[in-house]
Amino acid sequence: MLSSDDDILTAAEAWRRGGRPVALATVVETWGSAPRPVGSHLVVDGEGNFLGSVSGGCVEGAVITEGLEAIADGRSRVVEFGVADETAWRVGLSCGGRIRVLVERID
Repeated sequence: MLSSDDDILTAAEAWRRGGRPVALATVVETWGSAPRPVGSHLVVDGEGNFLGSVSGGCVEGAVITEGLEAIADGRSRVVEFGVADETAWRVGLSCGGRIRVLVERID
């Protein structure tokens, strides 16, 4: 069961206050079929611990990696993921479509 977006943001704030470096990923745009709606969050700390979801399958791992890079270099980035419906299941996604995710270090 996924935590609510409020829980995810509360965790991000608590992790940051506790001295952990934190990045927040937010779905900012979707096209076609997408497993999570605009506004969905994933928070990751400097050790790769995470909470929340912005998609599923291999996309989550890529977003976590982007979060770790944002923590390291301090630069925000927008990443886009897309897959055709016919190949979605083969790469571990529940559907096709595209998503755009903002990943930013939280200071």
